[in-house]
Amino acid sequence: MVLYNVTVNVDKTVEKDWLAWMQKEHIPEVMAAKLFESYKIFRLLVNEDQGNTYAIQYFAKNVNKVLSFQANYGEALQVKVYRRYGDKVVDFRTMLEQIY
Repeated sequence: MVLYNVTVNVDKTVEKDWLAWMQKEHIPEVMAAKLFESYKIFRLLVNEDQGNTYAIQYFAKNVNKVLSFQANYGEALQVKVYRRYGDKVVDFRTMLEQIY
């Protein structure tokens, strides 16, 4: 199992809209690629003045599924986020392999 983790700091001024949009539009688009088995959304339990940090975790059967997603869908979906929220969201991605 491979975890594709997207960590996002979201400005408080757009947080409510961002979370609703992620759940209703963005994540369904990611899952429509049929490369991930499931996903989870976590919020860091740290209160920050500027915004809150979330981890959106997508689970794939192998690294090739994640690489395929990145090559075929990732950039276009990222552009949608940046067009909608601009610098109100800051994110980075990591890929982790389950070893046990």
